Amino acid sequence: MKILIAEDDLTSRLILTAILKKWEFDPVAAGDGGAAWEILQQPDAPRLILLDWNMPGLDGLAVCRRLRACESRNPPYVILLTARDEKGDIVQGLEAGANDYVSKPYDNAELKARIRVGQRMLELQSHLMEARDALVHQATYDPLTEILNRRAILERLTQEISRAKREGKSLSVGMCDIDHFKVVNDHYGHQAGDEALIAFTRRIQNRLRDYDSFGRYGGEEFLVIAPGSLGHSGESLYERLRAGVADAEIPTTAGTLSLTVSIGVAPGTGLSTVDALLAVADAALYQAKAEGRNRVAYAGVP
Repeated sequence: MKILIAEDDLTSRLILTAILKKWEFDPVAAGDGGAAWEILQQPDAPRLILLDWNMPGLDGLAVCRRLRACESRNPPYVILLTARDEKGDIVQGLEAGANDYVSKPYDNAELKARIRVGQRMLELQSHLMEARDALVHQATYDPLTEILNRRAILERLTQEISRAKREGKSLSVGMCDIDHFKVVNDHYGHQAGDEALIAFTRRIQNRLRDYDSFGRYGGEEFLVIAPGSLGHSGESLYERLRAGVADAEIPTTAGTLSLTVSIGVAPGTGLSTVDALLAVADAALYQAKAEGRNRVAYAGVP
């Protein structure tokens, strides 16, 4: 584990470096607060810091305050080192953002114990972040296809409408429905149906632009959000998606399947609403199915 030593006294800095190496840590040394701050801006900056209070330029308290002023999902753990041991000094250091406080001259055993506490706190913090991220992922992504779920794709649509309004641009929504998918489940079984759904989403994803959004609206219905699109037949995006599905042979445990998709496209602007866009896209999808499926229908185009 990397530990940053911010200490202006060369002898103290060298001693601390030697001690930390003996304890099998990876010390990174800085001779003043400014140098320490520069190190802390690096992507792989140490997350545990031994910070001297009195240093030229930025002192320990100033570095603490800067750290705490930065919004971070995973803030560092700061142990303040100082000869000051009055209660008021301790309170001041902790209020500035230090997590712990060790008085100089420090006892090696005590310092090691406090570093171990900091290490455990950082490990716990990382575990909590991982658990939170996992919960966020579960709440946002469809567990089968690993694309945005209904709630998340509708939230994304709200965001894209707001962006279109802010930037004065357009967008379009494509409501996609896999044709006759019930037949796949009934004939090949639900496991093969799940495999086909996963393969379908990958075919669509591989043909989207980086800034497009794709989510599972429900069952075999999916939603594509295309910022900047005018949502008319002169564009190639939705036809490319349709053809990418129709041209594919999808291997499953029950055999190779062929799928087609019908897509209803609704154009939108920053003045559109989510409900209105979905209703128009759904009506266009109904038109595509009524005209024989495996096609793209654009709202307002006969």
